[in-house]
Amino acid sequence: MGRAILFSNFSSNSRDHSADIVIDPFDEEKTGLKLPNLSADIVLVTHDHHDHNNVKGVKGDPFVIQGPGEYEVKEVFIRGIPSFHDDKEGKEKGLNTIYVFEAEDLKFCHMGDFGQKLLTDEQLEKIDGIDVLMIPVGGEYTIDSSTAQKIISQIEPKIVIPMHYALPKSKDKLDDVAKFLKTMGKPSIVAQDKFVVKASTLSEGVTEIVVLQP
Repeated sequence: MGRAILFSNFSSNSRDHSADIVIDPFDEEKTGLKLPNLSADIVLVTHDHHDHNNVKGVKGDPFVIQGPGEYEVKEVFIRGIPSFHDDKEGKEKGLNTIYVFEAEDLKFCHMGDFGQKLLTDEQLEKIDGIDVLMIPVGGEYTIDSSTAQKIISQIEPKIVIPMHYALPKSKDKLDDVAKFLKTMGKPSIVAQDKFVVKASTLSEGVTEIVVLQP
């Protein structure tokens, strides 16, 4: 999971609705990676860079969200929280949107290309109570593994999914996910092809790391 993230058949807070959500679809030519065959009801774009904003590559006439604010689409509640792509208040790489969304009695957070050394108190207040955290770990363009560890300690999620790290054929020079796993003291985690999470299966007081196959 280095780039685009797909939540397939993602049920909303109503049992009568479901939605497919794609986050940060990428440009194949610029990244060197092949974009999967994606269809969505909702597309979230964290910032307007070519490796995150290929909305036209997603089928299905989705509702596109591209910045901070509060949204409700197909009974999925989404909040975009402003943040910085770097640790210089956006002076080097610009702005980034953190997305928090709720469904199936779970609260998800996608950090996008987050680059701050720490979350502010205001950001933390809006991100409170996260079950599943998706966080970049590859460095260079975002935070690295050691900074990610600090952010995870701030948020205290139940599940962490690392993203934005080195992948075969990628043109970006990023750290491998193994560096993050070593930093977290979990070097033996095996990547999964598919991950299904339910509120009833989450453990209190324990943070699990899940690595997904690219």
